[in-house]
Amino acid sequence: MKRLLQEPLLQFLLVGVALFGAYSYQQRGHSAEASPQEIRLTFDDLAQLALVFESQWQRPPTPDELGRLVESRVREEVLYREAIAMGLDKDDTIVKRRMAQKMRFLAEDVAAAREPTTDELRAWFGEHSDLFALPGRVSFRHLYFSWDERGEAARDDAAKALTAIAGEPPGSERAASLADPFMFQDYYGDRTSEEIAREFGPAFAQAVVKLAPGSWRGPLESGYGWHLVFVEAAIPGRTPAFEEVEPDVKTAWLGAKKAEAWRKAYAEMRARYTVALPAPPDDETAAAAAAAGTARPPDALLRDGGATD
Repeated sequence: MKRLLQEPLLQFLLVGVALFGAYSYQQRGHSAEASPQEIRLTFDDLAQLALVFESQWQRPPTPDELGRLVESRVREEVLYREAIAMGLDKDDTIVKRRMAQKMRFLAEDVAAAREPTTDELRAWFGEHSDLFALPGRVSFRHLYFSWDERGEAARDDAAKALTAIAGEPPGSERAASLADPFMFQDYYGDRTSEEIAREFGPAFAQAVVKLAPGSWRGPLESGYGWHLVFVEAAIPGRTPAFEEVEPDVKTAWLGAKKAEAWRKAYAEMRARYTVALPAPPDDETAAAAAAAGTARPPDALLRDGGATD
C-alpha cells in the first residue's frame, strides 16, 4: 500500500481530487450561474495547471504548489478583468496585434482540423512537385592561385599549371605544390550550387556545376583569386518520388490550406467594412500646414504610402 501511494500518477490524482473537493465545498450556496465577480475554475483547468508544472519539473506539484498555481491563475484573471473594466484594451497597439493574430490562428485552425488522404496529397504533389526538387550536388578538389601572392600573373600561372598537371590525379602532391595555400578547404564534398556560391561566389559556383568530372579544368575565378578544379563526382538534380517526401508534402499541404483558409476568411471579414480616408486639404489648409512647418500634407502621405523626406 505504501509503495502504491508513492506512485506519481496516483499522487497527482489524489491532489486533483482534494482540490476539486475543496473548490466544490467553497462553491456551495452559490447560484448555478456565475456572477461577473466570480472566477470559476473547472477540474480541467486544475489538471492543466498540474500537467504544465509536471512537464517543467518532471514531478507532480504538491498541494501547496498547486494552490500557488491556482492563485497565480486567479491573479491573472483578476487583473485582466479589471483592465477590461478600465478600458485599457482600447486603442492599445499590442492588444490589437495580439487579437488580430488570434483571429488569424482561428481561421487557419479550420484548415488544420482535417487530415488529408494519401490520394489528396499525391494529387497536390503532382501539381507542386517543383517545391520538392532536389538540387544537383558536386564533389570537387581545387588548386588556388592567389591575387595577393601573384598579382596580375595569378591567372596565367593557373593556366600554365593546368598544362603541367594534365592527367594528374586530384590528390597529386605535384599538383598541390604548384598552387598557393587556401585559407579554407582544398576539398568540398557533396555541395549544392548554393553552398558553393556562399563560399566562392555565384559565378564560380555556376561554372563548377557545369564541369564534367574526371579531369582538371579552369582557370575559374572566385572572390579570392583563380582556381583549377577537379570534379570527382556530380549528382544531377531530380524530382523525388512522392513516397520519398510524403511527410514533407503533408506539411506543405497543411501550410497551403491554412493560407487559403486565412485568405478566404479575411476576404469575408474585409467585405463587411468600408474605409474612410481624409479628404485632400483645400488651398487654405495646405498653406496653413506649410506655415506651421508640415513638410507634406496628409493626402501626399496617403498617395505615396506614408513616406517622409
